[in-house]
Amino acid sequence: MTTHIKAYQIVSITGADGVRPASVPKPSPGPGEVHIRVRAASLNYRDLMIFNGSYGEPNLPFVPLADGAGEIIGLGEGVTRWKIGDRVTSIYFPSWQTGPFFGDVFKNQLGAGSPGVLAEEIVLPENAVVEVPPHLSFEEAATLPCAGVTAWQTLVTRGHVAAGETVLLQGTGGVSLFALQFAKLHGARVIITSSSDEKLARARALGADETINYRTTPDWDTEVLRLTGGSGANHVVEVGGRDTFAKSLRAVAAEGAVNVIGGLGGGFMSEAPLLELITHSSTVRGIIVGSREMYLAMNRAITLAQLRPVIDRTFPFEEAIAAYRHLESGAHFGKVVITV
Repeated sequence: MTTHIKAYQIVSITGADGVRPASVPKPSPGPGEVHIRVRAASLNYRDLMIFNGSYGEPNLPFVPLADGAGEIIGLGEGVTRWKIGDRVTSIYFPSWQTGPFFGDVFKNQLGAGSPGVLAEEIVLPENAVVEVPPHLSFEEAATLPCAGVTAWQTLVTRGHVAAGETVLLQGTGGVSLFALQFAKLHGARVIITSSSDEKLARARALGADETINYRTTPDWDTEVLRLTGGSGANHVVEVGGRDTFAKSLRAVAAEGAVNVIGGLGGGFMSEAPLLELITHSSTVRGIIVGSREMYLAMNRAITLAQLRPVIDRTFPFEEAIAAYRHLESGAHFGKVVITV
């Protein structure tokens, strides 16, 4: 009988060099838990922050990644919600089931405070997984737990995006492209920025209404105002951090919201132009993924619309470190996935 499985572990905070193949004990489900054969996992910017030391000080070694999809191969005592063979994905914060955000959820996030999913098999509480939308592959489903739910909370749960409103997106990573799809699903107008004309053309093919190359148009906030007749964007999905936050505040509409999700463009410290914040009567809202309840609502919409996530590239399990490096390069358009 097999006693160990293949996995990856972060063994040192030295970037991709600290991610190593490993043999770990085969998990077994306890009461209220499900045993999952992992079929795919996806990477998030958070995973780069973890291995370069900018996401706290985790106890080493540990199995990384929060986003995984697979099928249930075992049930712990008392599990009634699931059956063998069900296709499921992990949820990012297992303890955040419903209701508003609370700080303690950070103590139990997969691939950081708790063991992650970059392994052949994992065990999770039965309420820490959700069913895969029937039309999606494991690879597609593995993109949903972080980027998908983050975009959903931003625009739908908290933003209440409405037809005819304008959504401003930064870049063409996972969250931005999910937000593009959800915005169009609700009849909104989308403006998206990138440094690549090729990526902007692909974004237009996905439904973006206006595109701005921020390399050739560095004053992109002024361009957003021009494109909106001076009104600005009702919803800004702010992923840049220090280098973009001030411009986001200038580009937001009166009583609009700047939704702060990440710090891709220079970190999480920024000086805010308070005059724009006041004169626009705008809201600055921090977004951190979402609850299981939000995830289920998102999946219902994805299933009804037959929406498919955008996958940039899929790597085999044996090339997981190359997947990290590809995400780190910033060359991706959409999500980076590892098949297991």
